[in-house]
Amino acid sequence: MSNTRKVTTEVNEEAIPPLREEQNRQTENDKSMVEWRRIDWHKLEKRVYKLQKRIYKASERGDVKAVRRLQKTLMKSWSAKCLAVRRVTQDNQGKKTGGVDGVKSLTPKQRLDLVAKLKLGSKVSPTRRVWIPKPGKDEKRPLGIPTMYDRALQALVKLALEPEWEAKFEPNSYGFRPGRSCHDGIEAIFLSINKKPKFVLDADISKCFDKIDHLALLQKLSIFPTIRRQIRAWLKAGVMDNQQFQETSSGTPQGGVISPLLANIALHGMENRIKQYAETLKGDKRKNKKALSLIRYADDFVILHENLSVVQRCQMIISEWLKDMGLELKPSKTRLTHTLNKYENEEPGFNFLGFKVRQFPVGKYHSEQGFKTIITPSLEKQRIHYERIASIIDDHIAAPQEALISRLNPIIRGWSNYYSTVVSSEAYSNLDNLMYPKLKAWAQRRHPNKSGEWVAKKYWRTIGGDNWVFATPNKGNLRLLNHAETPIVRHVKVKGNVSPYDGNLIYWSSRMGAHPEVPKRVATLLKQQKGKCAHCGLYFLSEDVLEIDHKIPLSIGGKDEYKNLQLLHRHCHDIKTAENGSVGGMQLDKHQITEEPDELKNSRPVLKTSRSGDEAA
Repeated sequence: MSNTRKVTTEVNEEAIPPLREEQNRQTENDKSMVEWRRIDWHKLEKRVYKLQKRIYKASERGDVKAVRRLQKTLMKSWSAKCLAVRRVTQDNQGKKTGGVDGVKSLTPKQRLDLVAKLKLGSKVSPTRRVWIPKPGKDEKRPLGIPTMYDRALQALVKLALEPEWEAKFEPNSYGFRPGRSCHDGIEAIFLSINKKPKFVLDADISKCFDKIDHLALLQKLSIFPTIRRQIRAWLKAGVMDNQQFQETSSGTPQGGVISPLLANIALHGMENRIKQYAETLKGDKRKNKKALSLIRYADDFVILHENLSVVQRCQMIISEWLKDMGLELKPSKTRLTHTLNKYENEEPGFNFLGFKVRQFPVGKYHSEQGFKTIITPSLEKQRIHYERIASIIDDHIAAPQEALISRLNPIIRGWSNYYSTVVSSEAYSNLDNLMYPKLKAWAQRRHPNKSGEWVAKKYWRTIGGDNWVFATPNKGNLRLLNHAETPIVRHVKVKGNVSPYDGNLIYWSSRMGAHPEVPKRVATLLKQQKGKCAHCGLYFLSEDVLEIDHKIPLSIGGKDEYKNLQLLHRHCHDIKTAENGSVGGMQLDKHQITEEPDELKNSRPVLKTSRSGDEAA
């Protein structure tokens, strides 16, 4: 008996050190987690935004010394470093994508350690090559994924550079800019041609991201040496593709946080060069400036003018201008056409950002000008969208009706919202008509021995006066959305020279709720909360990632209704979900506060300036 006790005591004593070590490690992690969550993000964001606004104002008035001084202050700021780390580790969609070091996510303690380590230098790791398919094509797009450290440092540099360049960028540049979108570009085209038919140069820059000349870009940046050396190091970092290292002698790596900004800086000046040429044209200079338009979204742009020779001359001017940046036009995607009449072998109209822009002759009773400008979803994008829907239906032949509807609804909603600002009613109806036989075949394949009437009663029902609604029989009737249900609302173009850094937060928060790609629930909550986050109280900015949260979780009796919903930043949602709080007088375990997937869980910035809208199209 005594021997048994002795052995047991010895075993316990041997187990104590690793147990204590594990407990200490757990306590340290909990402490760092508390420290990260106890950061006063409200104060940090206000402090950084104030500096960014001062940088914007100084750049706007041409005070270079003040811009550089403020940028250095921002780069050294602990607040800016914290926000940069939070952006790449908690907010970004690709936050769990690893670089060459394999780091995919960070604990709260590691985030604080990363904040302390952030420092400009010239040593960087190569990017990891990832190939992603282009929507609707067999081609693949190369992405270069930096390490987590480089991503955080790029986010920090972007915080300092973006306000300076937002004060300089041309008014008709819409791609990869905060507060601007594809719809602003389309509306700018409509305003340019709705009074008069024009010739169009529809052009695309060949491999823009891969061919930008590094030296020309660095000279254009004209930044102080520390940032210049850091950006040069990122540009020259090289890529690892299947464990093979490749040098990068030109281009900016797609996939980096700062890459879209660098590409916009490289292409800045195209519109100003066209305006300089407009001033040389005979006649009223003010009229010529207004008549000649260059509208750009990233590397896609159009040049519009009523005179063919002017458009042809602009093509030559732009080709020469691009050579200085090591770029050239892509012949296969560059065409000269007319908005109303057939020109040579080219049909009237052109495609831009997934839209078909064309004018049609009408009688004088329909329009004073004798024509109407009609913008619709392009036929190619309609085809790609239908093929995607058909593929999902075919892939879900063995899945229950509820799973099929849940898979299709976000795709239908996103595509319909993207085109909800133009003449899309006919396209919506055609797509709904094409979906019906696919769904009918899906239902009949599941019940080959049943009659058509039996199948129809099982899967289609009458809801709210609407007949033939593809919906589940259970309580609540999960129903398939129709494209034609989406209301058509005209988009209001962003004002020419405004920016989210100009301090007009009311203007920008109101625009977010009116954006066509914002779901109805989000727009309603934005209006109810007056453009502010319900958790931190800050105004939502154009690049913030928003998520819908249930105040009382559905798992403990909360209802899916507006009075139980609130709109939060993604990082605020993480805090609210993880913390062990009290809801409605009831103490909740932190593991209970979990939200079910909804339309915004796979969220992105409401006005994020990427090609996501075009891809969705």
